[in-house]
Amino acid sequence: MNIRSGGTLFAPFDALRAADGRAAEIIAPPYDVLTAEEALKRAAGKPKNFLHVSRAEIDFPPVADSHAPEIYGRAAQNLSALIEDGAMVRVPRQAYFVYRMQISGHSQTGLAGGASIAAYEADVIKRHELTRPDKEDDRVKHMEALNAQTGPVLLAHRPDATLAAALEDVAQRDNAPEIDITAEDGVRHTLWQIDDGETLDSVQSAVDALDALYIADGHHRSAAAARVAATRRAANPDGKNADPARERFLAVLFPSDQLLILAYNRIVRSLGTEDEAALLDRLQLEYDVRPAGAPIRPDHPAQIGLCLNSGWNLLNPRMPPAREAPALERLDVSLLTDGILQPLLGIGDPRTDPRLDFVGGADAPERIEALVRRGEAAAGFTLYPTAMDDLMAVADSGQIMPPKSTWFEPKLADGLIAHLID
Repeated sequence: MNIRSGGTLFAPFDALRAADGRAAEIIAPPYDVLTAEEALKRAAGKPKNFLHVSRAEIDFPPVADSHAPEIYGRAAQNLSALIEDGAMVRVPRQAYFVYRMQISGHSQTGLAGGASIAAYEADVIKRHELTRPDKEDDRVKHMEALNAQTGPVLLAHRPDATLAAALEDVAQRDNAPEIDITAEDGVRHTLWQIDDGETLDSVQSAVDALDALYIADGHHRSAAAARVAATRRAANPDGKNADPARERFLAVLFPSDQLLILAYNRIVRSLGTEDEAALLDRLQLEYDVRPAGAPIRPDHPAQIGLCLNSGWNLLNPRMPPAREAPALERLDVSLLTDGILQPLLGIGDPRTDPRLDFVGGADAPERIEALVRRGEAAAGFTLYPTAMDDLMAVADSGQIMPPKSTWFEPKLADGLIAHLID
């Protein structure tokens, strides 16, 4: 799709990539899935690990302010060191990458490139979450210091046979991939570079037929990229010598039917004025409550697992939500918030209430149980995963989903590709 004054919806980009044979030294989890302590442990003894770029605070003694200017300066130095060492190389021409992730029988094949900031601003690249200013500010400062975007945004599109065939054709050719690495978490990341004119034209034609893209994961990164672009436009209003790369953000685009969504669950630090027995009694009015002997992974929408110190309980609504209800209202995260967290436990804004926290990942039920057993949470709620169709329906309607409604796995890696914006 062509975006007025902004070029195409998705395009080849100015890429920095892991050099041949160097990906194992560099590959890192996304910057926002690890605590500082976990990042420090993961990067220990690995001077080339990309966490030294994405989480440069690990190179400093523990400090009160993890967003101090010197930390962003160190991140820039560390990226420059990777380039000077030859561990990361600049692709001489604008390029796409076919990006495949595989784990435990699951495979998804997408396209890495530059998403249009004009399309983002025009809501053709659609959002479904609000962002937090502090997290946006962090990524803005990081991008400005590095003159690069280092964390790819996960985008989705409705399935398209033509684009899928074009990407599969690249992956099936005899040429070896530029990057083929299995990360510590068992995810295999394979990337094929596309920089020849004929293949670029074929892929571009398929991409231009898409009517919209959806942010699946990366709202803060995309919002920060748009802010950086706006600042640079304002500083150079006549556009002389402006680098067009600033008008795109690093992203990987996958068909929606290949994305794997896990539940994003909730814990509550205290029950407020309730005790466990009183909470269960009140839940009985709206739910069939049955004790369970093991962590619960709900197997259908509207079903909820509840972990208390006294054990697990399976909650099934006595009156399931109407199928014709708007997508936002029938989301399991909405049902939990509107039916339990706010009216029974007095949780306020789920984005800011300090009593509420979120737990994602395949092992979330076990981690929730451990938190409750240790007294770090009073209750945990496990949910059925949000459907991609519901996410896109909410975005199409211009509405906003509750925070932490989706947990996508596998995660895109940091350090394999980056987007240079100056």
